Amino acid sequence: MRLLRTPEDRFTDLPDFDFPALYADIENPRDGIVRVAYTEAGPPDGPVVLLLHGEPSWSFLYRTMLPVLADAGLRAIAPDLVGFGRSDKPADVADHTYARHVEWMRAFAFDALDLREVTLVGQDWGGLIGLRLVGEHPDRFARVVAANTGLPTGDQDMPKVWHSFREAVQKAPVLDIGRFVQSGCKTKLSEEVRAAYDAPFPNEMYKAGPRAMPGLVPITPDDPASEANRAAWGVLSTLDIPFLCAFSDGDPITGGMAPILRRAMKGAAGLHHPTVAHAGHFLQEDAGEELGRIVAEFVQA
Repeated sequence: MRLLRTPEDRFTDLPDFDFPALYADIENPRDGIVRVAYTEAGPPDGPVVLLLHGEPSWSFLYRTMLPVLADAGLRAIAPDLVGFGRSDKPADVADHTYARHVEWMRAFAFDALDLREVTLVGQDWGGLIGLRLVGEHPDRFARVVAANTGLPTGDQDMPKVWHSFREAVQKAPVLDIGRFVQSGCKTKLSEEVRAAYDAPFPNEMYKAGPRAMPGLVPITPDDPASEANRAAWGVLSTLDIPFLCAFSDGDPITGGMAPILRRAMKGAAGLHHPTVAHAGHFLQEDAGEELGRIVAEFVQA
């Protein structure tokens, strides 16, 4: 597997993102050594909150949430998915599979950092990967926050707007990362913020991850990931750990998943599930401090 690494000078002077870059090497016989980048804030002995981003963003998305969680005494950890941010980038689209991304984050969280009693915060692919981890390793998790995400099995169709996004990514000769993030926000991003989302990808050669992810979402019942996702649903729906849905009011892609998760998850019963107002798909960008407070209060409760 051929890996690319974004030059560090691409990440200088990022707006409101002066957290130190940390790195962990993960290794398996098939993929060799892959470097995963992450950002951490808060006391090292605080309750762990694992913040998983999605497509096509990176840990920069959590920059306004990290201080809120740290001020609440939590150890907030925001990794970059492999293929994104400062993490190593497999150069070929075919190198990216759903199973590989789950394994890469499992190895990062449990083998490299040995995280326990984790609160998962998953948005977009952060939930598709993170919920699989919870379903397959429930003993490592204390609670879950699902924020504009889901766990598709291919047994139900995705929204029409998602199919349009998938087609746009597949057909675009030049993948404009900043524009795609902007399209999922209610607020207008500054040029500096848009440039920060573009920073991990100096040219098209680095964008195999963002190009691959839409095609990895299960859309047929016999998708390679469908069986494992169904198995995760079976575990998740019976777990007693608290399961909070914190969706925005303006996401046509995942909005329909909120009531399904609230009904299906045993740990969601009896909880007040907040709706984040005036926010789009990337609610961390539109209302990061509010979502940070929601997560902090959930953990502290």
